[in-house]
Amino acid sequence: MTRARDQQICLDSTPYYHCICRCVRRAYLCGEDRVTGASFEHRKQWIVDKFTQLAQVFSVEVCAYAVMSNHYHLVLRVNQKQAEQWSYREINTRWKQLFAGHNVVEQYLSDPQAKDENYPKSIEKLEDWRKRLFDISWFMRCLNEHIARQANKEEQCKGRFWEGRFKSQALLDEAAVLACMAYVDLNPVRAQMADTPEESDFTSVQLRMQALKTAKSEENLQPSTVLPFSGYKAHGDPTPGLPFNLYEYLELVDWTGRCVRADKRGAIPANILPIMTRLNINQKDWLSVVKDFNRHFISAAGSNKHLQQHASQTGRRWCATHSKLQLCES
Repeated sequence: MTRARDQQICLDSTPYYHCICRCVRRAYLCGEDRVTGASFEHRKQWIVDKFTQLAQVFSVEVCAYAVMSNHYHLVLRVNQKQAEQWSYREINTRWKQLFAGHNVVEQYLSDPQAKDENYPKSIEKLEDWRKRLFDISWFMRCLNEHIARQANKEEQCKGRFWEGRFKSQALLDEAAVLACMAYVDLNPVRAQMADTPEESDFTSVQLRMQALKTAKSEENLQPSTVLPFSGYKAHGDPTPGLPFNLYEYLELVDWTGRCVRADKRGAIPANILPIMTRLNINQKDWLSVVKDFNRHFISAAGSNKHLQQHASQTGRRWCATHSKLQLCES
């Protein structure tokens, strides 16, 4: 049964979410249509450009992404604390980058003697905008509506471009975040669109590797358009950045990508073991989970403990999954 979005996204459980959106009828509306031969490959860049722009406006950060021919994946982190610190003037400036402003807000901000109690409607409007600017549903709405309008204009047609509302999965712990990011970054490899992660166009892993190759200093090792890796820390730490090591993550993605191939079983390199052990990851089930992450988990992903906590916080008895595989050792 379809659940309301506010029952799927609970920031008390986690700020990390995996979002997927598919083209209508799963047609190749962002790549090269195998039937007609028409190429819409340029639309993949539209999607990357738009969510990059939105991440600068919203307090929603992009951890990983992969834009495929008929769907795309985003791993997002909601930075609610940052949004709560914005001034009303900054909220208004950000909102007007995407939508029209409002007269009552302009009157309030232009009055040097303004007092909040004298402008209740203005404050209410600004606080509503603040909530929307760290809301994943509004982020995805701005992204999908823009791409649909642009594509329909290009083809001079009307109608749906996207199959329906986006699907979201809550990533409840670090192991779930890591597995989902690897799953997303390896999408083109699994689809046989690329042989290696660095050849996977329109993915965050390719972007990170390109930044490493062209970096001229330690400060430029990571691209500014995706959330950087900042090293190991406790889950929920407010410090900016992903709680993993960049080099170990890239090695893990490369190792996982080689192991999911039928002709290369491989062995876990010694330098990968620390990250698997540190996050208490179940190495036995890791490859199966990352290979088909979206098939194993439905509305949320994580250890049994975190799934039970999330179910309680979102008003349900349990979080269903499609398998008995576990990301973390019990």
